[in-house]
Amino acid sequence: MSFADRPLVHPDRRITGMRPLKAWRHFRKLVANKEDTEQVFHITEALKGRRSHRQAWAFIASEDGKRYLAEETDIPGMLDDRDRWAACGPNSVAAHYIAFMKREGLTAAGLVAESEKFMPPERQLGDLTEWYFKRLRDTHDLCHILTAYGREALGEASLLGFTYEQNHNRGVWFIAYAAAHQIRKQTRTRAPIYASIAEGRRLGRAAAKLAHMDVERVMRMDIAAARAWLGVGEPVVYRECLRILESEGKLGADLMAPAQAAA
Repeated sequence: MSFADRPLVHPDRRITGMRPLKAWRHFRKLVANKEDTEQVFHITEALKGRRSHRQAWAFIASEDGKRYLAEETDIPGMLDDRDRWAACGPNSVAAHYIAFMKREGLTAAGLVAESEKFMPPERQLGDLTEWYFKRLRDTHDLCHILTAYGREALGEASLLGFTYEQNHNRGVWFIAYAAAHQIRKQTRTRAPIYASIAEGRRLGRAAAKLAHMDVERVMRMDIAAARAWLGVGEPVVYRECLRILESEGKLGADLMAPAQAAA
C-alpha cells in the first residue's frame, strides 16, 4: 500500500492514558541492561499522550510532510547505504554519522529491529500516524551527530531532554530524568547532571524539529553549517559534566549501573 492510500489514523489505534508504573518497570529493565533498547519503546508507548499525536498530524498535513510522504523514502535504508554518501566531504554530516555508527557498532536497520521486538510488523497498523513515529525513531542516531551528545548514559539522557521538547512524549521526559537520577545515585558526582538535562531541553526548544528535517540534504551538508541551519546550539553544560566526570575517574564507568553492581 502506498503512503497516499494509508489512513491518517487507523480505526484500531488507541491513544492510551499515562501508565507510570508500567514505564517504571521497563526503566528498571533498561538500567539492568543499557543495550536493551526495546525497553525504551515500552516506556515511550506507556507515556505517549495526545500532544505527540497532534504534532504528528500537523506535520503530516504540512507541505514538508506531504512531500516526504510522496517521496516514500526508506530512511534507515538510505542512512545505511554507505555508497550513497561516498562523495561527501570529510566534515560532512554523513562522514560524521558513518564514523559514529562504525565506532558504536550500530546500524539504522538495527534500531528498526529493536523496535520490532516491541511492535512486530504483524501488529503494526500501517497508518500515517505510525509513519510519523517511525520517523522519530529513524532519525535518533542522526540527532546524536547534530547535537554532539554521545552515547554514554549522560549523553543519551541529555539528548532525550532535547528530544522531549521536540516531540512532547512524556516517556522521553521520564527516561531523561530517571537516567539523571540513576547517574547521580551511582556516581555521587559533583557534575551538574540535572543541569545538563535542562540544557538539552533549552536547546531542543530553540532548534528546528530534527525529525522534520530533509535527511538527505542534511547528510550532505558541512556539519557546522547543518547545525547553524537547524538552530542546534552548543551543549556547554554537558561537556562540562563530561570534564568533571573524567576528572573524578568516573567517565569510563557504567554511569547507570544498578546499586547492587556497585557494591
